[in-house]
Amino acid sequence: MEPPRDTSENPNDVVSDDDSSPENTNPEDQEIPGTTLDPPISDTQDESSDPIPDEQPQNTNSNPAGPGPPVRRRRRRKRFFTELIANPSFSKNRRPRISGVAKEMDTEALIAISVGFPVDSLTEEEIEANVVSRIGGQEQANYIVVRNHILSRWRSNVSDWLTRQHALEAIRAEHKNLVDAAYNFLLEHGYINFGLAPAVKEAKLKSFDGVERANVVIVGAGLSGLVAARQLISMGFKVVILEGRTRPGGRVKTRKMKGGGVVAAADLGGSVLTGINGNPLGVLARQMGLPLHKVRDICPLYLPDGKAVDADVDSRVEVSFNKLLDRVCKLRHSMIEEVKSVDAPLGTTLEAFRNVYKVAEDSQERMLLNWHLANLEYANASLMANLSMAYWDQDDPYEMGGDHCFIPGGNERFVRALAENLPIFYGRTVQSIRYGIDGVRVYAGGQEFCGDMALCTVPLGVLKKGSIEFVPELPQRKKDAIQRLGFGLLNKVAMLFPYNFWGGEIDTFGHLTEDPSMRGEFFLFYSYSSVSGGPLLVALVAGDAAIKFELMSPVESVKRVLNVLRGIFHPKGIVVPDPVQVVCTRWGKDSFTYGSYSHVAIGSSGDDYDILAESVGDDRVFFAGEATNKQYPATMHGAFLSGMREAANMLRVARRRRSLHLTEKVNNDFEKCDSLNKLFENPDLTFGSFSALYDPHSDDIGSLALIRVKFQGHKVDSGHLCLYGLMTKNQIIQLSEVNGDGNRMNLLHRNFGVKLVGGKGLSNIGESLISRIKGAKLNQNAGDRS
Repeated sequence: MEPPRDTSENPNDVVSDDDSSPENTNPEDQEIPGTTLDPPISDTQDESSDPIPDEQPQNTNSNPAGPGPPVRRRRRRKRFFTELIANPSFSKNRRPRISGVAKEMDTEALIAISVGFPVDSLTEEEIEANVVSRIGGQEQANYIVVRNHILSRWRSNVSDWLTRQHALEAIRAEHKNLVDAAYNFLLEHGYINFGLAPAVKEAKLKSFDGVERANVVIVGAGLSGLVAARQLISMGFKVVILEGRTRPGGRVKTRKMKGGGVVAAADLGGSVLTGINGNPLGVLARQMGLPLHKVRDICPLYLPDGKAVDADVDSRVEVSFNKLLDRVCKLRHSMIEEVKSVDAPLGTTLEAFRNVYKVAEDSQERMLLNWHLANLEYANASLMANLSMAYWDQDDPYEMGGDHCFIPGGNERFVRALAENLPIFYGRTVQSIRYGIDGVRVYAGGQEFCGDMALCTVPLGVLKKGSIEFVPELPQRKKDAIQRLGFGLLNKVAMLFPYNFWGGEIDTFGHLTEDPSMRGEFFLFYSYSSVSGGPLLVALVAGDAAIKFELMSPVESVKRVLNVLRGIFHPKGIVVPDPVQVVCTRWGKDSFTYGSYSHVAIGSSGDDYDILAESVGDDRVFFAGEATNKQYPATMHGAFLSGMREAANMLRVARRRRSLHLTEKVNNDFEKCDSLNKLFENPDLTFGSFSALYDPHSDDIGSLALIRVKFQGHKVDSGHLCLYGLMTKNQIIQLSEVNGDGNRMNLLHRNFGVKLVGGKGLSNIGESLISRIKGAKLNQNAGDRS
């Protein structure tokens, strides 16, 4: 029988980010040497953006924990059910059932699914890009096969640049148009040829088509801002990034910890690559040659007295917990079908079912149930009372499959590589974004930054706080979505110990508590010994405990977490040493985030993520970040993909504007030529194919005049071609005295050195002369009418 599903760790790990600009840290949250614990204890601080050493991870295990308690394998994902949404497109995560197709095509379809493409339909982005002439039918089916082939071909070797010619090699010639459509779409939307491989970076230094596009101001140097900047630059845009912190990365922050001869890299923000299949961060890891450490499924749980949770009780409560969620699912399904827009707190509904079905009535079972609830609160960075019963798990159908992984040395390795050589202005906290028909102006740190477009990547918490003024105000639709969506809190305590006392055979273990209001306090521990370079342990603080945690001194916090650890390991005869360094995060107090990551709050839905992603001001201001990604919110890869999405949107807008500009320019040129033809209907002098107009404001023989030469013949499409030049009145008179147009042309070029140009090629002097001639003729006509 398949073991019951569990949520001992959640993929939604764009977890709390920290910042430590001096203005953001409280005096009580600084490093505190000389306490009874005698480690330097600190709130998260940004003074340590030192490069993390790239040495191989060490695992100093001088006092292993031994066999430990009976363990359970726990599924590290948030998903419990997907019955609510019956949209057939959500079946895209299943294996496609394509009969009679080659195995290779089947494999390629699976790769496309892992990246997020549906099995047998187009994405909204593809439809908007007009990749096929009409939706449905054989052309669309062929396009999907071609698209999947190109995508899987690049994914098989992400270190090389896949050229259009390579993409064509295995496709029949009659489908070249589909190859062009698929290749262009995948390239421009960042599904192929992205990342940090040398060959890819070198190729991206050359613009896609050599066209210089527009100026873009990006607000925020987090993952979405960095990715968007790199993609935009490769597409010919001029980009500047404004970052309030003194480091890049946003909510991805790796802290170098050291002391007592040990060193480690602690991810204080986004930490786990949640589902490696199709994950763009997995592509970066391959390109950079970074090994991936699979987070092992074994997660033992311990009671407050340190004893292991009984395996039978653990299994029974786990089954009951999942049944409660299934009942909530059925309830909400029927409620939404019968009464539209009905919602309620997920926590209240679960508690009601718990009472009705008398689940977890004894103390140990209740603590176990509370542990599962704490894990849900970790998954959503929110209290159960704040989560939407109807839509809290709306992103589950899109979840990326595969193992959850750590990156040795921390995720800042991605950040440093992505930020390399980008024009980032640090310490520029944006106060105002003003936008209109003529572009955008972004005000930061007393400076004004102007551009054609802006990309705002700040966290939802900053938008909720109203820290940035938008002029004009954001549309009410977007302001309402900002208020409806939730933005919660998760905190961490990162502890570097002199040695690994908990053992090297597990990556996580959990702790139960008797106080339901503090169920999220140190409920889950991550062991980073295998990837951080040293004996590092990270405790998570979720739910209501995460809020209270920020009101507690870091010294008190560390005392409490050490009491938990000693309660688990001392009964086994294992000494828990004092840590050599501790860091406590304070994401709620961070003025660049005001929290950790987004969730669907009561009254909200997945649609609000889409509304947050909408551009404003006639495509002048765009938005990216995990809270703008309905499919992958609250994840690092969600932020990454949103940056790629907006780069593609900006390219589309820039092309549209360029097309309109060129059309207007052509129209203006036609108007100008037509206007000049009308001026020459009554020239001051005509001889052969030559006509002249004199400066009406001067009778001087040396004054400037406009000459026109009309060329006629069957080779000229319009029947005739007119070229213009500037010369003196005296030269024109001399020219008129010469017989034959051929002789006149020789005199014009050889003696007078006059260069003939089209009507739009005249200099400013010529334009001024034309304006004077027009003005004189208008006055003359007005006088004639009177």
